[in-house]
Amino acid sequence: MYLKLRSVGLDKTHVYKIREASLDRGKLHISLDDGTIAFTEAVNGHITGAFFVGDGEVLVIPPNEMERASMSLFSGAAILEETFSNAYLRFNDDVFSELQPYLRQADDPAGFASQWDTTARNLAADDALRLLFSFSDTLPGTTGAYASSSDHMLHAYVEGLKLGGFDLRYDSLLQEQIEVGQHKRANGEDYYNVWTSFAVPVVRSQNTIPATRDPDETPNSELEITHFKIRTHIGPVKELNAEAVLSITARQRTHRTLLFELSRMLRVSQVLADGRPVEFIHNQAIEGSHLSKRGNDVIAVILPAPLEKGQKTELTFDYSGSVLSEAANGLLYVGDRGTWYPNVGFAMSSFDLEFRYPAGWTLVATGHRTDLKTTDAGQTSTWVTERPVPIAGFNLGRYSQVTNSASKVPVTTYATGNVERGFPGTTADAQLPLLPDPRRLGVPGRLPSLAVRPDAPAPKPSNNAQIVGATSARAIKFYDKYFGPYPYSELSITQMPGTVSQGWPGLIFLSSYAFLTPEERNKLQSDPVRQLMWEQTVAHETAHQWWGDLVNWAGYRDQWIMEALANYSALMLLESHDPLKFHQIMQAYRDDLLAKNDKGEPLMDAGPVALGYRLSSSEFPGAYEPICYGRGTWLIHMLRTMMRDGQGRTGAPDRLEDEPFVRALRKLRRDYADKSINTATLMQIFESELPESDWYEGHKSLDWFYEGWVNGKAIPRYALRDLKFVDKGKATLVSGTIVQDDAPDTLVTSVPLYASIAGRNIFLKRIFADGKESQFHISAPAGTRRLVVDPEKTLLSRAK
Repeated sequence: MYLKLRSVGLDKTHVYKIREASLDRGKLHISLDDGTIAFTEAVNGHITGAFFVGDGEVLVIPPNEMERASMSLFSGAAILEETFSNAYLRFNDDVFSELQPYLRQADDPAGFASQWDTTARNLAADDALRLLFSFSDTLPGTTGAYASSSDHMLHAYVEGLKLGGFDLRYDSLLQEQIEVGQHKRANGEDYYNVWTSFAVPVVRSQNTIPATRDPDETPNSELEITHFKIRTHIGPVKELNAEAVLSITARQRTHRTLLFELSRMLRVSQVLADGRPVEFIHNQAIEGSHLSKRGNDVIAVILPAPLEKGQKTELTFDYSGSVLSEAANGLLYVGDRGTWYPNVGFAMSSFDLEFRYPAGWTLVATGHRTDLKTTDAGQTSTWVTERPVPIAGFNLGRYSQVTNSASKVPVTTYATGNVERGFPGTTADAQLPLLPDPRRLGVPGRLPSLAVRPDAPAPKPSNNAQIVGATSARAIKFYDKYFGPYPYSELSITQMPGTVSQGWPGLIFLSSYAFLTPEERNKLQSDPVRQLMWEQTVAHETAHQWWGDLVNWAGYRDQWIMEALANYSALMLLESHDPLKFHQIMQAYRDDLLAKNDKGEPLMDAGPVALGYRLSSSEFPGAYEPICYGRGTWLIHMLRTMMRDGQGRTGAPDRLEDEPFVRALRKLRRDYADKSINTATLMQIFESELPESDWYEGHKSLDWFYEGWVNGKAIPRYALRDLKFVDKGKATLVSGTIVQDDAPDTLVTSVPLYASIAGRNIFLKRIFADGKESQFHISAPAGTRRLVVDPEKTLLSRAK
């Protein structure tokens, strides 16, 4: 069935003239005004596609300002209203019957089918696995088939007259059922630009296709993987052979086909269900798809029958491949993308890991090492997680190691005496990026191309391992005090080649660049502020043990939370002993957002933090990190300072742990440990600690912040106008207008006002700037004749 679905051609007996027909799926409207349509051959009784040539039109109206702005960025208009000359349709419901009233006999059916058959076959592969997911339940012999009334998919690839070829998708099983996007090549790179993506309202009717589904009705959420037992053999160092046993519980009645992800560098040889072989399909990810960007393939496992709600099963995957490469003597590079074991996302699970590997190497993995055996043939180590974790990993190298302590938490740092080939200052051939982009280190910014003396001695990361470990230990003590206990019994930090660092549960993969001394960093980056950004990498990745590992994000629109919280946690530590450096980094984040590309467009125009991975596109290739890290950090800072001011400057606590913002983070850590959160939940947690003076229009709500700042992209400019000062007794009454420029009229901001007296700035009050102009009346110390806006730079705003 799968092979037929991925190569199905047109049926010359089903070619028709068609007029004034339409297909409506939620907010997606496709008109087939006048033309010829040929349907595909049936596969196991299902007609799954059609090819249309003629005059057609598509209409998509995004539901909110954020999505309309995204649509406008790529299409030039907030609403997609495009005529097209041809379209290839793929579907899993009865579109053929739906269009029957509009079909008439064609003039030359065989000729039309022959002309477009090759094109249709070439386009068929894209949706084959999704269709198999639906139709495997109907294969002969399947018992207790999944009720497919809520499973509807329509994919249209249309050739627009103005916009060229683009995709329209409706899938009732996805969180966001409608998506419009386009492949595009720019500056030698391939991109997939998502123009818009959104959920559609619930429609309850027996006579219409459901417009949405329960959040748990997605392929990935049908299952709960409660436990992984993975046995891995690595040898000779670069080859991986593994057996992964997944303990699965069905959250609801499942489809017969179950979908998993696995690195494209690995190939599955066998899948067992409760010890018995089952069919599986290892499908290479479609180029340009989201899976392709993550470096994963899809593994479709076809069970003998769907699982019933609550039913348990064990799936065993045997697989192998080369996912490791040697970047230097004793320094391995474990595949930069993809997952090394079959998985369905980042759901919390327990892990039991065993590794066999050659003698002379050190292996470090997620969890606590419970056993290590060494023989002439090699080594075997076992690792067990102490609590559920969202992901597990390992690293292997010829490491030396040092151990620091953070209270009762041992922090062990593993590093080699080498940096990777191609490292600046070394003479070996380049095999990895020559210069690090600090945005990939969790510290947005730009690096100039600097010449490094080729005769300079190569850095030795192992020489700096003690300092790296001590830096992480200090961060753990800080976070433990203010946010709550470190969630694991130990922390391992391992050197990783390349420019990317990652903080996984109890295991940090730290870029070789993070092991540099200040002198070595200075040879690569002379800008002192960018060097400061680099220096935050260790604290940033350590903070991910709380934000990203213990507490996880719910979806792509929420990933910014964990990057921003980790980044801001590191900066809070910096601010505690050097406020000036803290402010220098914050201003650099702002400057990056205002920097313009070669078209003269500021990077902030890529969109708000809520667009997640969609921010990096052909229009703004590097936008994800500066916006999710940089703007995201500013959003957290604005919330913190607003809540601190709202508690009252005179009665504000001297201790950091008593700030309402810090109390909210402790609540986040306590109430959502081992869980995922979305942005709305984060706002609710901050609302629970929101001082009354921060209530907008008398409501204990941050909806205004969520809509205007999280879902917005503006960086406003503020000024005061029409100020009047009236002395009255021991005070001066001040009235005037706050002007909020370079922002939409709907933006609401809590703006701090200060009195400037004898060279001192005295905090007065925060005033809500609602739209372009907002009048205010406040009391100031007697004799006040000058007010200033936000002198402590707590707002993401433009310079005056």
